[in-house]
Amino acid sequence: MLIAITHFKILISKDIIHFNTISSCIDYLLLRTPMSDNELSSFLCQLIHSGFPKEKIIIHTSTKLLESFRLTAIHFRENDPTALTYKKEHPDISVSISAHSPESVKKAQDNHLDFVLYGHIFESSSKKSLPPRTHQEVRDALSYDIPVVALGGINSATINQLPAGFGGISAISALMDASPNQITRLKEEWQILNLM
Repeated sequence: MLIAITHFKILISKDIIHFNTISSCIDYLLLRTPMSDNELSSFLCQLIHSGFPKEKIIIHTSTKLLESFRLTAIHFRENDPTALTYKKEHPDISVSISAHSPESVKKAQDNHLDFVLYGHIFESSSKKSLPPRTHQEVRDALSYDIPVVALGGINSATINQLPAGFGGISAISALMDASPNQITRLKEEWQILNLM
């Protein structure tokens, strides 16, 4: 599973062009943005109208937008109780959370969530003041029976250091600022790692 996460910014038509350019290389696009629901609704109309596959869109937090656009996946912050109740009430929707501890991964598993974004695994520009997860924390997080998607500092230079066992990789800069060829190479490197 390869999840591209948007930069935390107002999304514009130029972004739609990039998202469509990389759509065949990614499994999901997580829209994480400071935009209001009304602004994001307008953007989603444009994105879907442009031909971007609806089934690849993960909306962040807004159940209203998820339902009004009939999307199939939503992501929540760590410890957001809405994730647990929403999954219980809508088992057909893919519900994921961010997780920064093995305990959060276990809680997601126990509540039948679909996957977690776990990190940060490597040093990351978005988490400059925080140390990455320790090797033991990563091992513990990967011991649960839920897909754990690696997040944080993953790029062509770090991908070969990623421990085995992750159910996928996610990134902001390495996917939002990359060409389809670069993304394909990153995905292939990750797949090779999982065969070893």
